[in-house]
Amino acid sequence: MEGVKKEVIVKPIVYGNVSTNFGKKREDKGHTHQWTVYVRPYSNEDMSVWVKKVQFTLHETFENRIRQITQPPYEVTETGWGEFDILITLFFNDPDCEDFVTLSHHVKLFPGKQDVIIKAKNLLVSEVYDEIVFTNPSPMMGQILRSTRPLVLGNYAHETDFDEQKLKQLKAFEEAQIRIDKELREWKLRRKQTGEAIDTENCVRNGIVEEQMKALDFYETLVCVHSARS
Repeated sequence: MEGVKKEVIVKPIVYGNVSTNFGKKREDKGHTHQWTVYVRPYSNEDMSVWVKKVQFTLHETFENRIRQITQPPYEVTETGWGEFDILITLFFNDPDCEDFVTLSHHVKLFPGKQDVIIKAKNLLVSEVYDEIVFTNPSPMMGQILRSTRPLVLGNYAHETDFDEQKLKQLKAFEEAQIRIDKELREWKLRRKQTGEAIDTENCVRNGIVEEQMKALDFYETLVCVHSARS
């Protein structure tokens, strides 16, 4: 309705997992790693003010595969030998609504391009930044979301340097844009000389458009990180 003010409250979070390699298989179950999956506030904020509980749904091979955590730290630690997808559901302290948000995370045991390796701790870190957006929350929930208290005293940081990640992805976006501009200039020149149409399918096949879209996705995410920290 025109004239009605929309209230938007954003809560930035970080979720993911850390894992440690045992160095050899355990004799009893053949497990090779210990891992911890978690949801944490991006800033030094006690999430229990607005989070009622966090539910982790593990792989069906685990006993008691549905784990519910009602107080920080919101995490589950297990051992295993393989990677799998886990569902993370956040329920909120809203007395007027039983709303929730479900996230999906691939539990990583083996390093990828975006993962952080801490050799001194024999630790692999796979975590991402995200935001939970509350649009026009109830009056009570709005008051709860605006009420914050620190989670810990002193310094609060994540293993992933999201500022550094932002700079790397912005650079990747800029490089992709330069490549696209170069390709477009060459196509325009070729079309002017020969009259042929621009082959957009070839553009996609060469990965130009795909690279731009991936870089743009990272760019938008990391701009959100910057905005949340400003």
